[in-house]
Amino acid sequence: MSKDEKKLHALEEKSNELIRERLQKFEDLKEAGKDPFDVYKVERTHTSKEVKDNYDTLEGKDVTVAGRLISKRVHGKAGFSDLYDRYGKIQLYIRINDVGEEKLKEYKSYDIGDILSVTGRVFKTKTEEISIHITDFELVAKSLKPLPEKWHGLKDPDLRYRQRYVDLIINSDVRDTFLKRTAIIKSIREFLDNKDYIEVETPILSSIAGGAAAKPFTTHHNALDIDMYLRIATELYLKRLIVGGFEKVYEIGKCFRNEGMDIRHNPEYTSIELYEAFADYNDMMEITENMIAYVCEKVLGTTKVVYEDTEIDFKPPWNRITMVEAVKKFANVDFDEVKDDEEAREIAKGKHIELKKELKDCSKGDILDAMFEEFCEEKFIQPTFVMDYPVEISPLTKKKRGNPKFTERFEGFIFGREICNAYSELNDPIVQRERFMQQLKERELGDDEAYMMDEDFLNALEIGMPPTGGLGIGVDRLVMFLTNATSIRDVILFPTMKPNQQQ
Repeated sequence: MSKDEKKLHALEEKSNELIRERLQKFEDLKEAGKDPFDVYKVERTHTSKEVKDNYDTLEGKDVTVAGRLISKRVHGKAGFSDLYDRYGKIQLYIRINDVGEEKLKEYKSYDIGDILSVTGRVFKTKTEEISIHITDFELVAKSLKPLPEKWHGLKDPDLRYRQRYVDLIINSDVRDTFLKRTAIIKSIREFLDNKDYIEVETPILSSIAGGAAAKPFTTHHNALDIDMYLRIATELYLKRLIVGGFEKVYEIGKCFRNEGMDIRHNPEYTSIELYEAFADYNDMMEITENMIAYVCEKVLGTTKVVYEDTEIDFKPPWNRITMVEAVKKFANVDFDEVKDDEEAREIAKGKHIELKKELKDCSKGDILDAMFEEFCEEKFIQPTFVMDYPVEISPLTKKKRGNPKFTERFEGFIFGREICNAYSELNDPIVQRERFMQQLKERELGDDEAYMMDEDFLNALEIGMPPTGGLGIGVDRLVMFLTNATSIRDVILFPTMKPNQQQ
């Protein structure tokens, strides 16, 4: 056995011993008629934050708090402990004169991680720390497994994601990230609600996976005996609501894509999509930059954030550039001068760019998009709208006014990463059918991410949809930027993981 193996074995033995000790304490408590799991409710009067925020009025008064025992320094006849609740830490002071010998002995037997209800008098220590002088306490839940050591914490990323419940206990910065995530989503809702948008819910299960170019998850509905898909986007249902007269709608919810996983992609993710009748993609640019700036101010108090040592300023207006201008600037190829598909293919050969399909099947627009992805995306560090995408890759978008080879579509980029996608929405049912037919041809050529035909959506367009602007934002990616998170897994409470065979 190697040194490392011996060390690991010793740690496992120590952990098993601690678990055995805790189980024995639990059995002793039950025998004494003090089973902590028989407690159903705690009548607490204050949280740790409320005690600290209201010290001037609470000094010398009794309060009841509840939380997890996270540290304990009780020796002899008195000592201090730290109790953690949702809002943070409150210091506890206990002494034998106030609780008696038996109760102090019981308190000393408690383990780090145990959950307590504590009643006592609010005071300040000599070091001016607001604390609670214990007069009574109760164990309300027993921790049967030890928490990671205080000074080493929970460092292994895989274990942190699998056991997020422990991660949240040990790592205060992780708690802060998810509290900010909640505040970010709340601020998005507040911004849109103030602009008279209606929040709605649309189906997660559907017989057609539409609204995006992505691989869906497939399931089977037994009663109907049909295959169904987890949604890859909320777009097509939200547009049906625009047809129905809901002129401003949005949905914040989960979408699912059966694709690869990396620091920017999780199969299950949160998006916000919004649609506004009688608006176009220029309006969507304005609402994007103003909404994100609003969220920054509400949650962080500033539009400037530091992400991976780079300062990013979300203050409007954001930079704007067309896709053709970007490729001309960073790849030194002017697609306004490229005559046809064949010339574009020759350029692709010379640049050795990676394509999503066979070169012979690629159009000028396909190659422009591929060159943008390879040479341009990473250049956009400050918030930038890249506008006017080729019609071939934008099947749900209106053509560009004055230039029908392009569409009124933009994507927003920050730190070289796409964060949003928006259109002047295509509302011509005849053209939309033609676009869907072209997508079916793409599927026949092997593109399993191409759009499916959606006859009901076409029927809705035939009823009549007004000119509409639409926007989709990846909430997880936005949270990453506003919390300086390197991986998308750091901003998703329970990211998708391969099952642990040891569990």
